[in-house]
Formats: sequence, structure tokens, C-alpha cells
Amino acid sequence: MAPTLRGPFQSLQSKWSDTLNVRLSNVEHRCFTNHGGISSMRAAVVKEANQPLVVEEVKDPTPGPEDAVLRVQASGICRSDWHGWQGDWKWIGLGLELPAVLGHEFGGEVVSVGKNVSSFREGDKVTAPFHHGCGRCEFCRAGRPNLCLNVAVYGFGGWDGSYAEYLLVTQAETNLISLPENVSSTAAAALGCRYMTGFHAIDRGQVSPGDWVAVQGAGGVGLSAIQVAAAVGAQVIAVDISDDKLQQARDAGANAVVNSRTEDVPEAIKEITAGGAHVGIDALGIQETISNSINSIRKGGRHVQVGLTGSDEQGMAQVPIDAITAAEIELVGSFGNPQPKFPGLLSLVAQGRLNPQALVEREVGLEDVNEVFSRMSEFKTKGFNIITAF
Repeated sequence: MAPTLRGPFQSLQSKWSDTLNVRLSNVEHRCFTNHGGISSMRAAVVKEANQPLVVEEVKDPTPGPEDAVLRVQASGICRSDWHGWQGDWKWIGLGLELPAVLGHEFGGEVVSVGKNVSSFREGDKVTAPFHHGCGRCEFCRAGRPNLCLNVAVYGFGGWDGSYAEYLLVTQAETNLISLPENVSSTAAAALGCRYMTGFHAIDRGQVSPGDWVAVQGAGGVGLSAIQVAAAVGAQVIAVDISDDKLQQARDAGANAVVNSRTEDVPEAIKEITAGGAHVGIDALGIQETISNSINSIRKGGRHVQVGLTGSDEQGMAQVPIDAITAAEIELVGSFGNPQPKFPGLLSLVAQGRLNPQALVEREVGLEDVNEVFSRMSEFKTKGFNIITAF
């Protein structure tokens, strides 16, 4: 039986049949020794912030009693990784420990499990959300493990990222998710952060068929939100500075586009929608896109903040609070996608109703990460770049 979806995804399924508390990854059980006859693995290692990664042999992981080790078959190169490489996000507890192996979007095959893991075994095709929970705190028990009091993010705790041949997943029973037979590891890597985040953002925005949804930023998260919003039946406006990305947004389902370099964004959106968007989604996280989103929303609408800020804002942004009050605009945060909602997302992908793989720009090797980061620095990447050659 297909998983039951809630909120705005109910129509999609029927149509088709405290504050963020991030900690650095716990290194408990993260010893790196021999397993399965393998004693080392290739990995792309960050030695210094904002300096080229080095591909080298490092020791491979072995699982603790509650853990599993995967052979990584695909790993996305995410802008969040770029932020870590830049030295950003120390203000939210995600400063990168160096040396480090980045990577948190992945699909792969189980190669070994701890003695207390019973739901997974060698050979299983799996993925996991980028946020892994403890499985025991109040939020995990309530079905919101993305808000886990002990949440950790792969790749920000030293040697625990997926830019490597093998990856340790702690608390496997809580965090691992089986892949449907017709969902590839590459599709899983495309889902692993940006797509699932866009999916959850549409849910958090309570998007309904016919709503106008304005998405600021047509990168990986933005394109994902655009595709999902269009699938729900919303009318979508994409905003970006690149005409190439705006064309890709049209291909992903956007009804209209706005180039923020040449147009007044709030004015253009209000004209297109005859009054403003019902839901605005900021998928980038800079002051300009935050302001443009809020100022483009009609009375009673919702602004969904998805993009985390960079070194300029460092977690702080100005908002037009009087206008928010007078227009009863809701400000909503959205982080990742809770594990309990992942089977519903995977079901829609397996049915061909959502297609994250269509957003893959290209497949690359470990040695190509530096070139992708360089393109990210110039905002030249389009969609997802996925490591498939290790």
C-alpha cells in the first residue's frame, strides 16, 4: 500500500492514485578500521577552508552496534557543502571540523551492519536524509526527527561525509530508508537534501492547487520546490538572476519567471498574480531574496524560509515587520524533510509523478568536486551535480 501523504500532497496522491539546534556529528562509534576485507577508501578531503580538496586514501569506517556502513554509489554536491568549505555556518553550530570529508546527499548499498540492526542487511539499496536523528528525543518520538535535539548533518563532523567510497550511518534503524526497486542511487542522491527540502517547503507552505507560489532562487532547492509545487497544481513564478536558470525553471514547471537583475521583483510578482503570491519561498538565504519574497506576498499569505544565510548575514536579516503585522503574513521555517514523510516522497518518485533525476545537470567524479565548487562560487551550476565515479 502506498504511504499516505498529508497536507498539500493529499490531492497529489489522490490525483495519481525549540530553534534549530544543530550539533556537530558525534564521533562515538565512528572509528575507522577494517571491514569486509577493505582497509582504506578514496575520499575527497577538505584540508583548509576555501582551498582545493585533496583526493586521497583514508581509513574506511566500521559500524557500531546500532550503525550501518554503505558503499556510496552516488553523492550530490550541494551548496551546503560549498558553505562548509567556505567556512560558513559557524553561527548555527555547523563550522567544519578539519580535515573533513563533506557530502550529505547519497544513495548506496549496505555492506555491513551492527549487531543490533535487524531491519537492514548486506546488499540493501538505501538512502537517508541529510539530518540524522537520535530516535529517542521528544521530536524524534513525535515524528519530527529533522528537529531532533541531537540532530547531526553528514559531512560536518570530520570524516563522516559521502564524498567517499564508504559512509557510516549511525542509528541505522532510525535513519536508513530503503529505496523502491525502480529508484536509482543517483535519484536518491538528488533527493537527499535539496529535493526533499523543496518537497517539505511546499508542505510547510500549505500550498493548494491554484495558489500562486513565488520561488526566490532557481538553484537545486528552488528547482525542486518549483517541480513539486507544479505537481501539486500550483501556479509557480521563478525568480533568479540567470536567464539560463530561469529557462530551466520553466522546464521544471514554472508558469512565469522574473529576472531580479532587470525587474523589480515584488512589483513584477504582484502584476503577474494580480495582488501577490499566496506563498513565497526563499531558497537562497540572502537579504535581497528574503526581502523580495516577503514584499511579494499578498495579504494573509505565507513566507517559507528555506535557504540558510551566508557570511554576509550570519543568521540575521531585516524584515518589514509592520507590513507583516498589518497584512497578517505568516513567516514559516522549513528544514529538510522528516524521515516519516520520506516513504511518501519516494513513492511519488517511483510512480514517475516526481522526477528529481530530471534536475541532474551532470554526473562527475571525486576529482571534479573542486571544479563544481568553483562554478558554485560564480553561481554557474544549474541543478544537481552528482558524484558517481569514486
